Amino acid sequence: MTISIDAPTETAAARESRVVLDPGHGEAFTEHMISMDWTEGEGWSAPEITPLRNLSIHPGMIGLHYGQVAFEGLKAHRRADGAMGVWRPGDHALRFQRSCRRLAMPELPAEAFVAAIDQLIDADEGSLSTDPSHSIYIRPMMFGTDTSLMLRPSRTYRFLLMAFVAGGFFGEDVESVEVLVSHEYSRAFPGGTGNVKVAGNYAPSFLAQREAEAAGCQQVVWLDALEGRYLEEMGGMNMFLVRGRGADAEVVTPQLTGTLLPGITRDTMLTLARRLGYRTGEERISLEQWREECAAGTITEVFACGTAAVVTPVGKVHDRDGDWTIGDGTPGEVTMALRKGLTDLHHGLADDPNGWLHSCARS
Repeated sequence: MTISIDAPTETAAARESRVVLDPGHGEAFTEHMISMDWTEGEGWSAPEITPLRNLSIHPGMIGLHYGQVAFEGLKAHRRADGAMGVWRPGDHALRFQRSCRRLAMPELPAEAFVAAIDQLIDADEGSLSTDPSHSIYIRPMMFGTDTSLMLRPSRTYRFLLMAFVAGGFFGEDVESVEVLVSHEYSRAFPGGTGNVKVAGNYAPSFLAQREAEAAGCQQVVWLDALEGRYLEEMGGMNMFLVRGRGADAEVVTPQLTGTLLPGITRDTMLTLARRLGYRTGEERISLEQWREECAAGTITEVFACGTAAVVTPVGKVHDRDGDWTIGDGTPGEVTMALRKGLTDLHHGLADDPNGWLHSCARS
């Protein structure tokens, strides 16, 4: 599949005028989008880059009614040399394919996925300031577009790529967040869609997130659906626990069971932790074990990680059986070392032996 997109051209002054200085998260959209259509028997159309605009859809569109919607989330960062780098787009492309396959949707070739990202970043990098805490959050998505309410997979699809300028997910400062353990609701179940990135995984989590916020927390901790006792992940991010301190610390995360998302940042953390000299592990960790090891001082730090959250320390856990503090409640040494290691990689400030930072084609 050959990808060719004619990107709009503009002067340097025009690009500078579009810089977003106070982006927040999720609302400072950039100016362009890329779209491609897929039709049964014909395959993919040529990609088209246009100004970001509203969509015109039929109210009977299959994707709107039956949730045939898959998406991804990845980031582009301004490197120290001024060029743009995208973090692990090839791995995001493969996960996007797995998500689409799970929903009986066509798979977009990885090279088309990455080429579209290159073109969108080339068109919209002028929105990104030189503030290293800011990035361009890229949102690829695909949805079924058939006009039909038959309970079947769509025969036509649209792929869209858009982006927004992002600041910190929990604000600009790195501070510990508080989390609420959810016992009433479950995020995913065996054989379901917990290990892929599809729209239907997220709306059911909003009520629990609202309850967490009402309790003064920023995030939810999800437990397994079968027994309701094993840690899985947080809302839209994986979680890690640190045992011990300093060079002897062990960095542990809940093992993949098919019900939690195999995060790209999760994988990065395991690799980076080993590179920094920490032991790592993937375990089935119960809520009781988590509480007891924190009380004993064995678990000294907890953090969440993800494309949006980067690496976010957790300072306190709220649970129906009692609350507890992680360590002294402040960001821990290992957490901050891993955060710095990751952000240095994002900005091209550290060796990248895995070749994870993709240089945009025209940057």
